[in-house]
Amino acid sequence: MIHVVLFEPEIPQNTGNIMRTCVATGCKLHLIEPLGFDISERAIRRSGMDYRKNLTMEVHPNWDDFYSKNQGRYLFLTRYGHKAPSQFDFSEETQDIYLVFGKESTGIDKHILKDHLDDCARLPMVPSARSLNLSNTVAIAVYEVLRQRNYEELSTDEFLKGADFLNDFE
Repeated sequence: MIHVVLFEPEIPQNTGNIMRTCVATGCKLHLIEPLGFDISERAIRRSGMDYRKNLTMEVHPNWDDFYSKNQGRYLFLTRYGHKAPSQFDFSEETQDIYLVFGKESTGIDKHILKDHLDDCARLPMVPSARSLNLSNTVAIAVYEVLRQRNYEELSTDEFLKGADFLNDFE
C-alpha cells in the first residue's frame, strides 16, 4: 500500500486536495500533529468535497509515534533532496511505501531528514524555484510510484458514464 504522510500540515485546502488524491489513488493518509487547522468536515469540505467519507486516514500526535508504528519503505520529498522520485525504484517493492511531505512553511523537520539522507527526493525544477504547491507535489509523487507499479488496482476507464461514453455520444 502507498501511504501519504503530511508532517504538520498548515493549510486546510492543501490537505483537502490531498485527501481527494488519496481517495482517487487508494492511498492511506497520515497526518502528523500539530495541525495548522481543524480537520472537521466543515473546515475541509470545499477542497476535500464528498471524498472524505471514502478516505482512510490516521492522525498521529507526533513523528516519533507515527514512525514507531509504521514499518516500510520511506521516501521524503524535500527541497534538500538530490534525486528525482523517478530515480527510486518502487516497481517491485513488497513493503508498504510511505511518501513523506513537510509543512508548507518549513518542510519536514531537518533532524528527521538528516537521519534519512539516502531516502530524500526533490522534484526537478528550474534552479530559481524553491518548491511547488504541497498538494501538487503529493499528486506528482504518488503518480510516479503508481506509474512504476503500472497503476495496479486503478482503472483507466471512466466509471460513472461508462468506458464507451464518447463512442455513444451524438
